[in-house]
Amino acid sequence: MAILELKKCSKSFGEGAAREDVLTDIDLSVREGEFVAILGFSGTGKSTLINLMSGLVLPDSGEALFKGDRIDGPGPERGLVFQSYSLMPWLTVRGNIMLAVDAVHKGLSRADRQEIAAKYIAMVGLNHAADRRPAELSGGMRQRVAVARALAMNPEVLLLDEPLSALDALTRANLQDEIERIWEADRKTVVLITNDVDEALLLADRIVTLTPDGTIGDQFTVSLPRPRDRAAMNHNPAFKALRAKVTQYLMAVGIASKIDGTRLLPDVVPIHGVPKAVAEAAHSFNDERYLQFSQLHKVYPTPKGPLTVVEDFELTMKKGEFVSLIGHSGCGKSTVLTMTAGLNDISKGAIILDGTHVTEADPERAVVFQSPSLFPWLTARENCAVGVDRVYPKASQEERQDVVEYYLERVGLADAMDKPAAELSNGMKQRVGIARAFALSPKLLLLDEPFGMLDSLTRWELQEVLMEVWSRTQVTAVCVTHDVDEAILLADRVVMMTNGPRARIGKIMDVTLPRPRSRKHLLEHPDYYAYREELLTFLEEYEHGAEKKEAA
Repeated sequence: MAILELKKCSKSFGEGAAREDVLTDIDLSVREGEFVAILGFSGTGKSTLINLMSGLVLPDSGEALFKGDRIDGPGPERGLVFQSYSLMPWLTVRGNIMLAVDAVHKGLSRADRQEIAAKYIAMVGLNHAADRRPAELSGGMRQRVAVARALAMNPEVLLLDEPLSALDALTRANLQDEIERIWEADRKTVVLITNDVDEALLLADRIVTLTPDGTIGDQFTVSLPRPRDRAAMNHNPAFKALRAKVTQYLMAVGIASKIDGTRLLPDVVPIHGVPKAVAEAAHSFNDERYLQFSQLHKVYPTPKGPLTVVEDFELTMKKGEFVSLIGHSGCGKSTVLTMTAGLNDISKGAIILDGTHVTEADPERAVVFQSPSLFPWLTARENCAVGVDRVYPKASQEERQDVVEYYLERVGLADAMDKPAAELSNGMKQRVGIARAFALSPKLLLLDEPFGMLDSLTRWELQEVLMEVWSRTQVTAVCVTHDVDEAILLADRVVMMTNGPRARIGKIMDVTLPRPRSRKHLLEHPDYYAYREELLTFLEEYEHGAEKKEAA
């Protein structure tokens, strides 16, 4: 029996020329007790869709129904959990949950209401933190409070609007397990908005996709046995086949814009280039030992004495090699990267690039950060041009402009070069950051979780863009990431770091998958899941602070 129905629902915002059609002719039915995941790229109308179900917005045409009755506003039978926690900062965990209980269960005694609150505090594992205020909680704990508050209202339907997307990968995985456990115990109807294919496959009975034009796309039944264990699913042929099917469909409908290069890169030499004769003479040594990390340490002074964050980091990279650096939060990945960029002093040891010690920042080492740090008042073209004049001092203004436009085109911004950065989406801003780094024609490209602030599907798109541009330049690159699939897709080698403090290299995995690579080809390759399992196993060993004495 359908508990929630949307019949020919359409929704637009704005008027006249500014009108934006978000959802068009949506037909969707959710059965009682079903767990449905709504999956799609940013901007496809996922949140608007769940707001129609909650009654926070009403359709322009068509109708939204709950148990056959028209939805004309919010109601306690439909509990909503947002991406942001929206907790009262002056109230404790118990106080925040009691707010919801008091509002919905007015007829019960004080003791009964307190018992309800206690039940759901225990259900999300927060007994130890019941008297703490939100400022004293981690992001994951705050989101648990939001889930408990919604459950305490005893809704018939739980609506989850990307509740885990702002959390780190480990906390997100723990809360996914929590949500599945709660659902198994109560069997409430759940609608989850997500942009993460693995999250949808782990939790849902059915996946419903939203297309970029705001219509319902393909739907996928998830018949994997419950409870679903991540490690076990990695060996499950049905999981692999469904994961590939969903991923390839989303890429087909979402990454439709292909990059057609019309500009040619001018034949200009950057200031950090070397004469051909010198390059050829140094080839045998420098190309094999192009970037060297020798007994690298980073120590910070603290009131309790020196704190060693990174200890004895030792690695040699070939010219043109792409290395991914992976590990849990706090393992020193970004510290190694900022020392390599010359933005953080080396405490002990050395970093040598192309025979020269790294001592300070230099455009020969281009960095793409998690946040692209653009000048909001400058256009994409002007932001990309920053530094190009210094790097190409002998080139004409026209040649420098050609360099800028070539890379902006390569990252898919041919039609947005003259838009101010303030008007660009987060994904477009990061494209400018990637183009700006490549435009410097660096000896070394450093990427510090470059897609970490983006949703999963936008990350896929920009990973493809990065691979396409990198395949043309073959620049030596180091990428810090916490994303297992990203690490495998990009790298020739994945360097796994132990937990900090005193973080060091725990293991190095060679990735011999053929290039050029794409996510589609990765999913089809017989060795892909073996690489994935090796990385996941290492990360799980260190999840709770495991220590390894041996380094690969």
